[in-house]
Amino acid sequence: MQQAMQKKGAMNVAVFASGRGSNFQAILHAIDAGTVPAQIVVLISNSAHAGALETARGHGIPAMHMSEKQFINEQEFSNRLLAVLREHQVEAIALAGYLKRVPPQVIQQFRNRILNIHPALLPFFGGAGMYGHHVHEAVLASGMKVSGATVHLVNEDYDRGAILIQRTVEVAAGDSAESLAAKILKVEHEIFPIALKALAENRIKIEGNKAWITL
Repeated sequence: MQQAMQKKGAMNVAVFASGRGSNFQAILHAIDAGTVPAQIVVLISNSAHAGALETARGHGIPAMHMSEKQFINEQEFSNRLLAVLREHQVEAIALAGYLKRVPPQVIQQFRNRILNIHPALLPFFGGAGMYGHHVHEAVLASGMKVSGATVHLVNEDYDRGAILIQRTVEVAAGDSAESLAAKILKVEHEIFPIALKALAENRIKIEGNKAWITL
């Protein structure tokens, strides 16, 4: 479905993605189905070869390759990133498999308006270097019997923002990192749209370092 037409009353969302963007596609499906009152107004990737870029273009969504490596320093990168977000009148950001740190200036401008999906049950198996297969390998090595996915608000510390929603999966005796990843990815696709819908409907309550979704 083409998204070039602006939807009245829908929250303008920027999606940041580094890879093929399956969570991005899950969000798109939820928006197209009418269950999430939002619209993706721009897709930004740090990788010029990310599949998410082509997915966005196929839906008529502006798609941009932007990496800190293209700029002389982080400040210049942050300034340009914020300019793009202003240009597209972005109200919230969804990190859908984005493997780079969001600049502090961007976090400050969008405080409590940035969601991230993480393939484990935070606060366990999070932090710098904990992404993709590294997470699942660490879970298997720990002997944990359950894992899952977490959607949380983003702050300046990796994977330390307030948790909004989690869902568990069983870690089976014969699981590999790949099989565990597949089970968790399915859960990610279910809970990310739920959290984005809550944000769009102003149903996220925050007290200190805790947050929750209201009915």
